[in-house]
Amino acid sequence: QVQLVESGGGLVQPGRSLRLSCAASGTIFNLNDMGWYRQAPGNEREWVATVSSGGVSSVADSVKGRFTISRDNVRKTVYLQMNSLKSGDTGVYYCVADLTFLGPLGEIVAQKDYWGQGTQVTVSS
Repeated sequence: QVQLVESGGGLVQPGRSLRLSCAASGTIFNLNDMGWYRQAPGNEREWVATVSSGGVSSVADSVKGRFTISRDNVRKTVYLQMNSLKSGDTGVYYCVADLTFLGPLGEIVAQKDYWGQGTQVTVSS
């Protein structure tokens, strides 16, 4: 049974930094890509960043040079370091993890995405 629990959101002034965390609980056989999406009021959910199981990362153009995604496979946690925050970064941030579950013979019994509950990030002066 898997749950993704997010933390680290809050209210910050423009130009400041914030770090989000998302920890996966439960037994996970294969933890594949993990990433972050965000959604501002009245907008569609947009992709922010992704990091593979090997630590290879990719971020959206809108946050390049400011945001960094990383992960700790032992702690089953993905992070999003957000620097030089702008008002446009305001929104609910959701983490997502692609999981593969193996059966007793090593066969793949399931593969699906799991989403965190979301954490609010507000950038305002």
